Amino acid sequence: MKLINKYVDKHGAGHVTLRPEDDEDMWHLYNLIQKGDSVRAPAIRRVQKTSTTGSIDSQRIRLNLTLKVTNVEFSSYSAAAEQSSSTDPTGSNNSAALQIAGRVIVENPHVKLGAFHTLDIEANRDVRIEKMDGWDSVALSRVEEAIVPGRGAEVGAIVCGEGTAAFCLLSEHMTLVTHRISVPIPRKAAATGSSQHEKALTKFYSTLYDAFIRHIPFGNAGLKAIVFASPGWTRDSVYEYVMQEAGKRNDKALQRALKEKGIRIHISSPHVHSLVEVLKSPELKETKFAREGLTLDKFHKMLATDELRAWYGPKHVALAAERGAIGTLLISDELFRYVCALYLRAQTYKPFDDRASDPGTRKKYVALVEEVQQKGGDAVIFSSMHESGQQLNLLSGIAAILTFPLDIEVVEAEEKEEEDQRKKREMEVDEKEEG
Repeated sequence: MKLINKYVDKHGAGHVTLRPEDDEDMWHLYNLIQKGDSVRAPAIRRVQKTSTTGSIDSQRIRLNLTLKVTNVEFSSYSAAAEQSSSTDPTGSNNSAALQIAGRVIVENPHVKLGAFHTLDIEANRDVRIEKMDGWDSVALSRVEEAIVPGRGAEVGAIVCGEGTAAFCLLSEHMTLVTHRISVPIPRKAAATGSSQHEKALTKFYSTLYDAFIRHIPFGNAGLKAIVFASPGWTRDSVYEYVMQEAGKRNDKALQRALKEKGIRIHISSPHVHSLVEVLKSPELKETKFAREGLTLDKFHKMLATDELRAWYGPKHVALAAERGAIGTLLISDELFRYVCALYLRAQTYKPFDDRASDPGTRKKYVALVEEVQQKGGDAVIFSSMHESGQQLNLLSGIAAILTFPLDIEVVEAEEKEEEDQRKKREMEVDEKEEG
């Protein structure tokens, strides 16, 4: 993402102009743009003109429109890959889509004020954002992260099973499933069955090799690791086949990439959700997104060994923050978007209803992050496009590792006692005023 222009005063008022360049940039914009914001971006609109003779001429023109946002939708290539492994075998449509709907608030010669329009955000086109409630610390931090140069996919992963494989690209904020293959593998039986088994395996390996070449950018300097993950020993067989085939085809670049970047990791199941186990691997600790997996793993271990220091849920985490007990805050970026978690499975994100777009929800969580940081704690914002983020969403999207143990029941009892005392004082004041 390129920062084209930025003006934000000390009160958070102002605007930021960004130029997205890839799928991850679209994800950043999706997290930045919210209902009520003002967004200016290029659009294509069909315009009709009537000549003096009465004939109508229709043409499509490109123009810049400024909308007051009413809805934002994001869909990744993963959605298509989930449904079909045969669609777009070349990967040419491997891109995310971001759509912003709203009413025009700046008049244009071709579009009336107040007209409804939907912007399809395009790569390498400038997007100007002015936030309705000002730029808070989380939004500004997201902008700073997005404009760091040299980002992109850091890890390519092939999650394998017997006859199945999913090809994934993992970057700092996203996990994209770029392709899937499935080849039926019959079991070994008699001699004939054994022959059919070997033929099916050969077909599977051949198909996997061709898909690997198309969907894993092994030649990219920014790709730090190529992971072969599976239960059992499938990963070793796949790795050895790809290495041998590269040797037969004299593909020295692929051989060098496999030797330098190839990692084989055991996982519990041949499904994409097992990537969270890959993120915990010590071989990937240098990657930026691995911090999320390691932090979540630390929370689960704390929950199992010392549950008084592992809290989750908005109410309980807020109580822990009030007491300055949070050492590490785990929070999903979904909570800053007010989006229902049911949409995570479909990889298509959009607000469910007006209740989900309550600005007070975002402000509450932004204040919580700032409070934890001011008291010396660490806040890790999880991406819901990573498996670790989706697992955190199953825990309500927010959790905390405490610096000292706190008993939830004791804390809730203290809160109840304080609330009773407050109500008693209010009643006494009311009685005095009436008297």
